[in-house]
Amino acid sequence: MIFLAIVLTFYCGVNLYIFLHGLQAFSISPVIRKIYIFAFILLAAAFFLGRILERVKIGIISNTLVWVGSYWLAAMVYFLLLVLLIDIVRLIQYQIPFLPHILYQNPQKARFYLGIGSLVIVGLVLIAGRVNTLCPRIRQLELKINKKIAGDKEFKIALASDLHLGTVVGPRQVQKLVEQINIISPDLILFAGDLIDEDSGLLIKKDLGKQLQDLRAPLGVFSVTGNHEYFGGIETVTGYLESHGITLLRDSVITLSNGIVLVGRVDREAHQFTRKNRRSLGELLKSIDRGKPIILIDHQPVNLREAVENQVSLQLSGHTHHGQLWPFNYMTSAIYRLSYGYRKIGDTHFYVSCGYGTWGPLIRTSSRPEIVALKLIFNN
Repeated sequence: MIFLAIVLTFYCGVNLYIFLHGLQAFSISPVIRKIYIFAFILLAAAFFLGRILERVKIGIISNTLVWVGSYWLAAMVYFLLLVLLIDIVRLIQYQIPFLPHILYQNPQKARFYLGIGSLVIVGLVLIAGRVNTLCPRIRQLELKINKKIAGDKEFKIALASDLHLGTVVGPRQVQKLVEQINIISPDLILFAGDLIDEDSGLLIKKDLGKQLQDLRAPLGVFSVTGNHEYFGGIETVTGYLESHGITLLRDSVITLSNGIVLVGRVDREAHQFTRKNRRSLGELLKSIDRGKPIILIDHQPVNLREAVENQVSLQLSGHTHHGQLWPFNYMTSAIYRLSYGYRKIGDTHFYVSCGYGTWGPLIRTSSRPEIVALKLIFNN
């Protein structure tokens, strides 16, 4: 409740700041002013109204509100940046006048045109971010691991994370994901958490992930829990995913037929929902021969040193979305030692995926959605 109160206070404060600036711009006539006030309130409230209605009844109204509100979340970010920029320019103008005097001959008209220009700029950014989201890529990565496996020394993994299957991300995105993964022809398919978004009721009612059953990999399809699996109800989500051919690793370890040890950890925020702390990596690997290749899936890329100390060969994570919307990628880069991409620390390889889906709007401006095709070469 405290967290929700903080989020709502911040959200309302940002929207009020944008609203007051927009009100100055669109008060050029009483009609435009009324339209602006009504549209702004509807857009700002849509996401939360939609989420509340989903709890009562899932339908076209709740879905539409969530869609509209999700896109407003992205628009809000860029309107905020524009308004901040405008205020900075005004402050500089107050101290050192440099703007053309023609702007002051009809201030109301100048503000109106500035408002229209802001709408155009934000609209173009959203369109570009939407197009970027619709064009996921397959990223190729080859890693050499100085350990042995049985059989062929080359091993292929398809990694995806943060699909956020729900109201906004639906069957079409899943179908595209499945097709791209199957093109890779991986030996093993791994998901690094947040396969679903928040409402498991919608997921099950519309069977949004039914195409996941078409995934093909001889050694199986595995996933770990992200924080959003707990939002949707972990037991319900686990049952749904496993009925669709995905094995959920929850603080568990399995050994594949070629000798690779696969470790899946529950999300670090699980204790907030289950009142149980996740097991330490050392405890999970207590009976495992560290001379074997160990692949760890951990949704959030935190405490990377723990993987190095336990001689993990490869850790795969997601969660960050690399910010999803610019400039939030700078924030995630400041928070996480590795926010996105590849790094090797000691003898341990790390890869953090920016994800395939999106949270909130189907818009990405800081990274391109991806599936990672990992080719592991072992020292046989």
